[in-house]
Amino acid sequence: MVQNPPDLRPDLASARVRESRRKGQPTIGMVSLGCPKALVDSERILTRLRAEGYGISPDYGGADAVIVNTCGFLDSAKAESLGAIGEALAENGRVIVTGCLGAEPEYITGAHPKVLAVTGPHQYEQVLDAVHAAVPPAPDPFVDLLPKAEVSLTPRHYSYLKISEGCNHKCKFCIIPDMRGKLVSRPQKAVLREAERLVEAGVKELLVISQDTSAYGTDWAERDSKFPITQLARDLGQLGAWVRMHYVYPYPHVRDMIPLMAEGLVLPYLDIPFQHAHPDVLKRMARPAAGSRTLDEIAAWREICPDITLRSTFIVGYPGETEAEFQTLLDWLDEAQLDRVGCFQYEDVAGARSNALPDHVPDELKQERWDRFMEKAQAISEAKLAKKVGQVIQVLVDDVDDEGIATCRTKADAPEIDGNLFIDEDAGHLEPGAFVTVEVDEAGEYDLWGRLV
Repeated sequence: MVQNPPDLRPDLASARVRESRRKGQPTIGMVSLGCPKALVDSERILTRLRAEGYGISPDYGGADAVIVNTCGFLDSAKAESLGAIGEALAENGRVIVTGCLGAEPEYITGAHPKVLAVTGPHQYEQVLDAVHAAVPPAPDPFVDLLPKAEVSLTPRHYSYLKISEGCNHKCKFCIIPDMRGKLVSRPQKAVLREAERLVEAGVKELLVISQDTSAYGTDWAERDSKFPITQLARDLGQLGAWVRMHYVYPYPHVRDMIPLMAEGLVLPYLDIPFQHAHPDVLKRMARPAAGSRTLDEIAAWREICPDITLRSTFIVGYPGETEAEFQTLLDWLDEAQLDRVGCFQYEDVAGARSNALPDHVPDELKQERWDRFMEKAQAISEAKLAKKVGQVIQVLVDDVDDEGIATCRTKADAPEIDGNLFIDEDAGHLEPGAFVTVEVDEAGEYDLWGRLV
């Protein structure tokens, strides 16, 4: 799981949703926790509310009620969600809870009995009903006759595009299918319409997300192709924006998307949750892949598109993981030479089947393995970035600070989770959302520095 960083929290980043308030207008605040998929849910809820005449408050004090969109994937995320609910109750007092943790209403009300309502993940109508009950709408027929543009909680030049909900996998460490249900893919026309609107509004990068992106459309009884994700990627690539694929399982048909990357239609970037490499650990996880086969797939992808960037996440300290199994993971990482790598220490999640597995790894051993894993991953990253020095590349500007230093991203970098490229000379005139060409002149462990050309 990748949690939203603090500057993507609407309660901590008021500039994202700041707007003027008309007299008598009811206002709602939003705290969004968890993954980008939850952030999309928050955007949809706020868009619906604003279309009904509600204002969006950038702080607790200015809100008539606060919605907390929770995460319930890990126990640590549950604790963060309960903390955010408590903070909203203390600062505002009128709180509606939704999101993944909302699938366990007794857990929430047991800790915070004063919340006004609890709804589960992607239950948009129930959230709206709860808001209506707590803060009745008061639309102005002259001002609110036409809905405003969709609310975005990300910078204007990039946006997450959620193409499906739910997951059909039964990984033992994960409870997402229990919280969000089986795979339900959005109609392709609806996805493309949303993408077109975003690009027309100035979005320069579309970040395609779901629980299982490569399975998109396989839940349809009638479809033009066996794996619709390839055609969707091709269609999105025609819109003129960067298209970045996240949460892609390494099924064999993923190879069909790689030529789109070589052609430049889709960014040469895949975010694939490998999780481990040893076949016995993958079997205990109930994962659908094996380390040796994924190495073959990686080699095939790189043959088709040599400059492809591969990002993945792994779990160390999974129940029963032996030193030999962990060493296999390290050896696999040496062979795979992934560009971007994240790692989590295993932790129990209420309701997950992995809790019942024998031979849980002690916390201190998890930490020791995490340190060794990240040391190797960092060394690989540093060596790969060093090879980019001297290259002339296109980057997307994310921000320019008061000192004129521009924070940018290359095609190899997703926002908030990967590295950055910094321009610290003659960059004060740049604007967020601009594409510029730079020559890389310095590399670090995860970041690059360059100059405009």
